[in-house]
Amino acid sequence: MLGAIGLDERQESAYRALVALGAAEVTDLAHRLALPETDTERALRRLEQQGLAAQSSARLGRWVAAPPGVALGALLTQQRHELEQAELAAALLAEEYRAEAAEPAVHDLVEVVTGGRAVTHRFAQLQLGATEEVCALVTGRPVVITGQDNAAEENAARRGVLYRVVIEREVLSAPGGLVELTAALGRDERVRVVDRVPTKLVVADRALGMVPLTVHGSDPSALVVHGSGLLESLMGLFEAVWREALPLRLGTGTPGGAPPPVEELAPGPDATDLEILSLLLAGMTDARVAKQLDLGLRTVQRRVKGLMELTGVTTRLQLGWHAYARGWVSRDP
Repeated sequence: MLGAIGLDERQESAYRALVALGAAEVTDLAHRLALPETDTERALRRLEQQGLAAQSSARLGRWVAAPPGVALGALLTQQRHELEQAELAAALLAEEYRAEAAEPAVHDLVEVVTGGRAVTHRFAQLQLGATEEVCALVTGRPVVITGQDNAAEENAARRGVLYRVVIEREVLSAPGGLVELTAALGRDERVRVVDRVPTKLVVADRALGMVPLTVHGSDPSALVVHGSGLLESLMGLFEAVWREALPLRLGTGTPGGAPPPVEELAPGPDATDLEILSLLLAGMTDARVAKQLDLGLRTVQRRVKGLMELTGVTTRLQLGWHAYARGWVSRDP
């Protein structure tokens, strides 16, 4: 937790132990931390440099903790000041860049990123730099980073960045696919499904995009596209796919994640029924739906039959139409 002010795990543990004890000998502190005395003393020296600990003037070899409220407060104030200075410098550099390159050269509008680690880093940067919206087309065959590894997505969504994502149907059947999608929907991300997406794509704030360049058997690489006609075309491609895709609903009462109104609970389907409907409309079979939702096949079929009886229809095609007509599923959550 104190890594933001420059402490590693050992130094933070040493400070916490020293705060709990008030004061301690190096030997006692090393025993408490289960560390060699040399490592413990090195950690204490670092704390001394940060103003978090000091050697006792009354007893040689004894260390005393500085009051956290005062010592940590001073460090945090210094960190804020340094961040403000860095932000100011970044703003000045951005202004200088715009002044020198009001019309950037064509080769500055795109950049090629090569190597799995570099692509992963740039992909995370793109999301962490977003302030309003991230749009993405996702295939069922990740090359560099999977949904579980994409911590930047959770971070950005927590900051209020809107995610609009279109996935291939194959993602629903991938190991852990529904778990990832349920977590995404729980963060109020909007997810839709199509048979196939034309390409992998991510665009942040309609200002910066990223598409893969990787060919089979080569190192992962990607093209980063800055604001330009090419980026507008990529956004146009995303919007076209988005309009044709079907919304996905998992574990929620109504589109968008809000619970259904009380008056709709009795006559309408419950949350499990809505999950089944959503997955069936996404193209999954009864058996696959049963497996993904950890239900019996007969349970799924019985619930579908119950929905057909509720709507007074005789075919599943009619059921899908009535589900849209009654607002159980929607193209615009």
